[in-house]
Amino acid sequence: MHFFRLQGKRRVEKEYWAYDTSSISSYSEVLKQVKYGKNKDDDKLPQINLALLFGEKSGLPFYYRKLAGNIPDVKTIRELIRELDILGYEKIKLVMDRGFYSAENINNLYKEHYKFVVSTSTALTYAKEFVGAIDDKKDAYEFYDENYELYVFTKTIAWDYEQKRPYKGDVVRDDRRMYLHLYYNPEKQVENGKCFNHKLNTWKQEIISGKTVPEHEKYYKKYFVIKQTPKRGISVTAQQEEIDKARKLYGFFVLISNEVKNPLTALSLYRTRDVVEKAFGDIKGRLNLRRTLTSSESALEGKLFVEFVALIYLSYVKLKMEETGLFAKYTMHELLDELDVIECFLEPGKAPIQGEVLAKQEDIYIKLDLIPLKASLERP
Repeated sequence: MHFFRLQGKRRVEKEYWAYDTSSISSYSEVLKQVKYGKNKDDDKLPQINLALLFGEKSGLPFYYRKLAGNIPDVKTIRELIRELDILGYEKIKLVMDRGFYSAENINNLYKEHYKFVVSTSTALTYAKEFVGAIDDKKDAYEFYDENYELYVFTKTIAWDYEQKRPYKGDVVRDDRRMYLHLYYNPEKQVENGKCFNHKLNTWKQEIISGKTVPEHEKYYKKYFVIKQTPKRGISVTAQQEEIDKARKLYGFFVLISNEVKNPLTALSLYRTRDVVEKAFGDIKGRLNLRRTLTSSESALEGKLFVEFVALIYLSYVKLKMEETGLFAKYTMHELLDELDVIECFLEPGKAPIQGEVLAKQEDIYIKLDLIPLKASLERP
């Protein structure tokens, strides 16, 4: 907790934090939080979930938490808010994907005066109404942005805010200002259409074959008229009106925010989530945490903490490599290997003795904003 409080003091003022979770599979039968859940690596193993907060400007992680493997993303926000409050973090700004969206979560973020940029489903009422309102203008040139290659729309809406007050036993209702940003991608529309047609074919075949899937029942009823007679067996007819309603939403993507008015700024912030996804890749690949590989709770806690500290260093090195153009000369692995050959001999009571440092190695230290090894050892 002390470490996290110090981390909070290092954060960049007014930056957004990208928040996401990932699953880490485990063979353990004794770790209490190892449960079966939605595995993001498609492993058929039980798992724990790991939550990360990453600074949008600093490019560094600030917070992590392990969760039981069966807890969905949408359920983690209340605890996140509680812990950030305990740690004394102020002026919180979060960027999250649609897995964290729920009316309750948005109300809680408003209640705590947190700023947010959150992706939502186009199937929500206010999103569908906006799509319907701009339907014939969705590919009008005046709304096209060349940098993102998207058609961009925005408007201000009123969020129906609710706050339950247990101590009074009532519910406070009010309007809160919200910015609704809508993006249309014609190429994505084509992809969505192909994917939907494939799903329709799959659902139809499941019905005809009699091998229905319980999770698909709502789609059978929504998109098909199903009849069965003793002579003709099962007949399946598409409900074209419902299919057309779904197709109207293809190619659209929605963000909501209680602070960011500009839709392009909101989109740029949302895309910083990539840094979290890459961080999970580093944790599982470069830092070897694809499996927990521990058999006790204390060992798991210690391993996750060490992994998090290592991730801070790794993220810093990667950020500096991008800023100084070192990726043009080295991969991350090559750069670390270049420095790994430098040796330092330490003996109690005696001055350190260092190995040879080449000019190109010294140049790497300088570009990483670090004191070159030779100079650092000469300091008192």
